[in-house]
Amino acid sequence: MAIALSTLNRESELSYAYLHAIASHAGVNCKISNRHDDNAGIDAILTGWEPFPNGGALTEVDIKVQLKATVKVPFDDGESLSYFLSGTQQYDALRRETHASPRILAVLFLPPNAEDWLEHSEEQLVLRKCAYWVSLRGAPATNNTAGVTVKIPKKQTFDGVGLMHLMASISRREIPAYPSLTDRVSHDA
Repeated sequence: MAIALSTLNRESELSYAYLHAIASHAGVNCKISNRHDDNAGIDAILTGWEPFPNGGALTEVDIKVQLKATVKVPFDDGESLSYFLSGTQQYDALRRETHASPRILAVLFLPPNAEDWLEHSEEQLVLRKCAYWVSLRGAPATNNTAGVTVKIPKKQTFDGVGLMHLMASISRREIPAYPSLTDRVSHDA
């Protein structure tokens, strides 16, 4: 007997579709991770090649992505959106400064009502709302085992232009780090 995807699985699948669409449109390869990578907190690997806008010496850049999707309306302080990352294993993996390839957290914020997520016709395919990204590299440790609320800068929309600028900065060996380490992480569940 076939079972329909759960709501959480549908959210997750849409986050993968979003990632693929943005990467493809930007000319970036998107490889979905295997089970072993997924266990390490990596859902996808994005690979881009020169030319990058104002790029540096590196001609090929990889970014490892942890994908999330949510229908919860985030707290918006005007500059950032809050997202609760359950557990601390993924948080700790994302904040480590010892990884060779940069890692980012990309969160797709979907409308609360599933009926509003997607619309399609002969003319268009519309996935409502968008994703934002943040590097947690260098973020502070936490003693909270339930999870961590992170703030994702609203200026870091996960779109094609932003993705190419991120790759360009990495090609210049400018590894993104967690912005304004103070007041950016809530250790409360």
